Amino acid sequence: MTEEIHEVTLDVNGTAHTVAVPGRRLLSDCLRHDLGLTGTHVGCEHGVCGCCTVLLDGRPVRSCLMFAVGAAGHAVTTVEGLADAGGGLGPVQRAFAECHGLQCGFCTPGFLTTVTAFLAENPDPTEAEAVEAISGNLCRCTGYQNIVKAVLRAAELTRAAPDEGAPAPLHAEQGAPRPEPSAGEGAR
Repeated sequence: MTEEIHEVTLDVNGTAHTVAVPGRRLLSDCLRHDLGLTGTHVGCEHGVCGCCTVLLDGRPVRSCLMFAVGAAGHAVTTVEGLADAGGGLGPVQRAFAECHGLQCGFCTPGFLTTVTAFLAENPDPTEAEAVEAISGNLCRCTGYQNIVKAVLRAAELTRAAPDEGAPAPLHAEQGAPRPEPSAGEGAR
């Protein structure tokens, strides 16, 4: 028996991608193998470690637990979508680099997306709130102290330049919103 193939359009990092995927293709596999966005890592494949976390309409989800066809009609933001408009590091990424919040880097994309969503809801967290926010992501290298410092530093950076901390469609330079697409280019 052959598996049915579904043609779906996914909005990933502000760009529409049409892919033909089996109904059981995981979002993590679609992002990595079909779209070439290898920043989303796959660790446990059970939703426990958090390495595969992406944002779905701004909320963190485990892409290893979601079918790609289920993401149709939603905005997906991967770690690649957290960069600023010029392709430089966004505030959460900068904070992780400044505070040495990563070592091997395997878990980092999941932390970055998780922290981005957390700071959108809580722009001025306490240390205890930062610890709670990252408690669903596992890291085997850092011991978490520098990750917590990075969360608090990212909050400072995001508050200093609020538009810079938001994933697409905001334009990070000078905090100016990106122009809306015209009817012919990427309008939904």
